[in-house]
Amino acid sequence: MELQTVIFIGRSGAGKGMQSGMLQKFLTEKTPENPILYIETGDHFRRHIKDSGYTWELARKVNDLGGRQPDFLAVWIWSHLFIEKIRGGEHIVFDGMPRSIIEANILDTALPFYERKNPTVIFLNVSQEWAEERLRGRGRADDISDEVVARRLAFFTKDVVPAIDHYRSDSSYRFLEINGEQTPDEVFNDIKNGLDL
Repeated sequence: MELQTVIFIGRSGAGKGMQSGMLQKFLTEKTPENPILYIETGDHFRRHIKDSGYTWELARKVNDLGGRQPDFLAVWIWSHLFIEKIRGGEHIVFDGMPRSIIEANILDTALPFYERKNPTVIFLNVSQEWAEERLRGRGRADDISDEVVARRLAFFTKDVVPAIDHYRSDSSYRFLEINGEQTPDEVFNDIKNGLDL
């Protein structure tokens, strides 16, 4: 199996974390000799905003209001991980990034640099109503307030959709649009078929 570079993108609550976890388990079983670099910037933000320091105090305010963290911080997180962790023989799985066209354009410069061939974007497409129900049901602290959930979902249309459109039209990426409103196993079967695994 060739090394996989897979970017999961979609609304908050679309199941990106679950599907990226299922893919990692599958890849580990099929190619145990290849480690997996898993990059989920949201988790890193949640960890960092507990740190002290002016930057993380400001990021905490953004988070508490349900806003989107600025592109430079997201890029700093994943580019730092690239520099530290990429050795050349691993699968790379991105969960929920890039979150804007600016971030997508920067990632466009990183993947060729690291000689990543045939990157695949998996757009887990779910309706806003479906996503709202999932977010409220998972019980995470930053999903509880209706106002915060509404803000988080609003930035999808404003910021993430342009990145999705970019990938949909860029022939250097394989673009898979998957119906996320199925059972997790059905979604994953569609993903495996789309990736020819």
